[in-house]
Amino acid sequence: MSRYVRIALIQAKHELPGARSVEEHKKAAMEKHVAMIEEAAAEGAEIACLQELFFAPYFCAEQSSKWYRAAEPVPGGPTVQWMQEVAKRHEMVLVVPLYEEAMPGVYYNTAAVIDADGTYLGKYRKHHIPHVQAGERPETGFWEKYYFKPGTGGYPVFDTRYGKVGVYICYDRHFPEGARILGLHGAEIVFNPSATVAGLSEYLWKLEQPAHAVANGYYVGAINRVGWEAPWNMGEFYGQSYLVDPRGNFVRMASRDQDEVVIADMDREVIREVRETWQFYRDRRPETYGTLVST
Repeated sequence: MSRYVRIALIQAKHELPGARSVEEHKKAAMEKHVAMIEEAAAEGAEIACLQELFFAPYFCAEQSSKWYRAAEPVPGGPTVQWMQEVAKRHEMVLVVPLYEEAMPGVYYNTAAVIDADGTYLGKYRKHHIPHVQAGERPETGFWEKYYFKPGTGGYPVFDTRYGKVGVYICYDRHFPEGARILGLHGAEIVFNPSATVAGLSEYLWKLEQPAHAVANGYYVGAINRVGWEAPWNMGEFYGQSYLVDPRGNFVRMASRDQDEVVIADMDREVIREVRETWQFYRDRRPETYGTLVST
């Protein structure tokens, strides 16, 4: 494998108001994001990640059964099939976060991973599901327990054409345990597609994920959408998607409020140098950590 891997992080504003039909939302978002993937391909991107629930507004701001109709099988649904064609056409690995229907009434917040030849490699289901009020109105919030079961399937790492890819999703980033497991499973880069708004957690955006990168000796690609989404207007999605290296250095960061394709390179030699200097995997003491799972 090449020493360098070109990474694309895609942040975007969702244009349509929430009152529009599910079908209209998905069509508009797919067209917009495919065009942004094509922009990434023109810049030589080899791995691209989209934002959390990319094909819709962040509908978890309300509790409405309308949005169950956005869920699809993974694999086999139309979005994954379309993205398989896009990946193959551009010879690009794609991380595609979407709403998964496992069976009627059983739904997950999921990211599909597609290899550069269009092969579906597998999926990660978000493990940690928030359910908290946000914004000035009590009816708006991160009402994810209404929509998603906690993820199953553990913390897989996908062996893609260009590198070993792990996925965490949004609220997962507040939990270091899974981030460590991804490193133990061999991840070179972990993507965290998100939908997070200004408020109490914003200062953590540039703190927690660089800490995961340093503690585990891998790159982290953090993606956040931008703008305000009507009719909920629960807060500003503040963008600032970035790639951070295993030393905690920001390789590149996007703007706060613009649609943007962040292009930056992952350097495998940095991973090796950091891991050979800081021997965290050698010096960890798993036999002393039983309290983590017993309390």
